[in-house]
Amino acid sequence: MKRPILATAMALAFAVTTSVSAQEKSTRPPHSKFYLKASGGYFFSITPGQFPNVGPYPPQDLHTQYNPANANPLDTLSRKVLTGSYGQGVRGGLSVGYNINKYIAVEASFNYYHSSKNLMTRTLTTVVGTNQVLAQINSHGYVNAVDFAPSVVFSPGFERVNPYVRFGVVVPLWGRLYIETDALNTSNPPAGAPLPPGTVIRTEIHRKEEIKPNITIGMQGALGVNFNISPRFDVFVEAEYRNVPVKSKSKEVTKYSETNTAVNGSTGAVIAVVSTRNLSQLSEAERYTDYVTTLDKNSNTPVSQQGTVTIYKNNNAPANDLKSYINIGGMGFNAGLKFRL
Repeated sequence: MKRPILATAMALAFAVTTSVSAQEKSTRPPHSKFYLKASGGYFFSITPGQFPNVGPYPPQDLHTQYNPANANPLDTLSRKVLTGSYGQGVRGGLSVGYNINKYIAVEASFNYYHSSKNLMTRTLTTVVGTNQVLAQINSHGYVNAVDFAPSVVFSPGFERVNPYVRFGVVVPLWGRLYIETDALNTSNPPAGAPLPPGTVIRTEIHRKEEIKPNITIGMQGALGVNFNISPRFDVFVEAEYRNVPVKSKSKEVTKYSETNTAVNGSTGAVIAVVSTRNLSQLSEAERYTDYVTTLDKNSNTPVSQQGTVTIYKNNNAPANDLKSYINIGGMGFNAGLKFRL
């Protein structure tokens, strides 16, 4: 009697277990071949080059001193060429991928990039034997960009820890090189100006310009590892290299403020604000620039300078300047989350 009861109980338990297991399998959503990735990382510059000119100022760190006792009153104390790259900075991105099979996938990524600030030019002029500043110019530049990066991913197809390599191209969709300049200059007032003896004119300028790029294509490659943490989620880390050279197309001055103040040359006390100048008072040529590969006699270039005002061949048309090149690529590390749909 006990044996039939035991056999019946075992059969019932097996049936219940099988039923529960079948229900669990049936309620588990099937994975498609598509997946999404969200990542963030930091990149370092590995291909530094000489920065482009900032208007009339070359990419150098120059320190001079003014000595009125010399026939040539300006002595150079130090000069250094400024080099670097806009490849150092933070990057974040979203990707959609498709697994062709266990070993090969294709991805399409959209990334936002913000570079670190770079010193592009610096000039300092002091009075001999003192720390009195007669003139100073500082320009810093940084890049913001959005790019589209299609790639192919190869892996051995392991389940838990899956290494991979990724190769593809980078197509910048939008980008700007922003350059901010602060300048200070001290000069004698114009002859006949109704100002007390010993007065000097202190000119302070702040300007911001945006440089738009030409269309370009770069390269990318990465070596990474996926760590499976659940049926749908992976965590990944990777080392990535990007090479994205960019050349300038046009430039616009978007902010400009200039103040000319009469001050006491000995004490620095303000006597009066002599004049001001703002963005709306810049000529078309001062505000806009079109970059070209060659400058010739037909190019709209400067012909003279009147104080801080630059006079061009045609003040009512964009100026011309030589194209410059920067690189927004570098070597970096990314980490993120992968979600299988």
